[in-house]
Amino acid sequence: MRTERNLTRLDRVFARLDREPERPAHIDVPKMSRHRMALLAGTLAFYLAIVWAVVTTSWLVRLDWQVMFFRPYQQWSEIHWFVDYYVVLGQRGPTAVMIAAWLGWRAWRQHTLRPLLTLATSLLLLNITVGAAKLGMGRLGPHYAVTIGANEMGMGGDIFPSGHTANAVVTWGILAYLASTPRARRWLSAISAVTSLGVGLSTVYLGTHWLSDVLLGWIAGLLILLALPWCEPLITRAETALFDLRDRWRARRAAPAAVKPVEVPVPLKPRTAPQSEPAARSTRAPAYLAPGPHTARSERTPVTPVGPRRPPHPDRVARGTTSAARPLTGG
Repeated sequence: MRTERNLTRLDRVFARLDREPERPAHIDVPKMSRHRMALLAGTLAFYLAIVWAVVTTSWLVRLDWQVMFFRPYQQWSEIHWFVDYYVVLGQRGPTAVMIAAWLGWRAWRQHTLRPLLTLATSLLLLNITVGAAKLGMGRLGPHYAVTIGANEMGMGGDIFPSGHTANAVVTWGILAYLASTPRARRWLSAISAVTSLGVGLSTVYLGTHWLSDVLLGWIAGLLILLALPWCEPLITRAETALFDLRDRWRARRAAPAAVKPVEVPVPLKPRTAPQSEPAARSTRAPAYLAPGPHTARSERTPVTPVGPRRPPHPDRVARGTTSAARPLTGG
């Protein structure tokens, strides 16, 4: 007869949580290969070429103005509501929450902190590199342009490169970077490319970015994804340090608490009678107690009562005797 208790879903969840974290053996961590190095160098050269084309007010700046005067949001106004919602896929706050929730579930399931640490590293690099480029070049957006045909550089703006586009490339591309199989990596790469392409074109449609801003945003996000393998040793050390910190914290909680010394109460000395009083006074029994030694009920000698239990009555006759005839009175 089977006596084992069937595990509920909650029991299985707690059993999984109690397991020690371990890195899955089938996950291949990307390395900085020659092919990746070549892609990184070519992408960096393309980045510098776009910046130079905008700084020198070349054909790319003229194309920016032509697209701005075309006003796509007026040409295709019927899709304006959809683009307003779609561009949210490039905002840093909502996308970071969505991707962090998915990667957090993967980290719990695979018992490793690498997905979350990789996402945090990529977002940190994104804020540093793209933020520095925005503030350094200071380009104004289409809605705030002053001189027609100018590149609007160094005017105190923060539009070049496009932060929405770079964020879309990084946050959605990190899913492909962390994929565990080549097939999943190909599919996720295609999905992230389409999503980031749509986000970049949405900003051009709404008139919030120049076309060159979007091009530089795509390249800036791709540079971060290509450079992530250089950060893998740092991510591994951070993961090991966090697990060591967790183990020390658990050991500190499991250690028995220090036993505090228990104070033993000192017994009080009995109060002695004054020497002037006689010793017999201390042994005198209280007034409310009967004199003499007290005996228990079981030690007493049973006594049989003599005589009737009822009180005497003048009209009552004892048993075994005959009563005399009463004189009759009357007529």
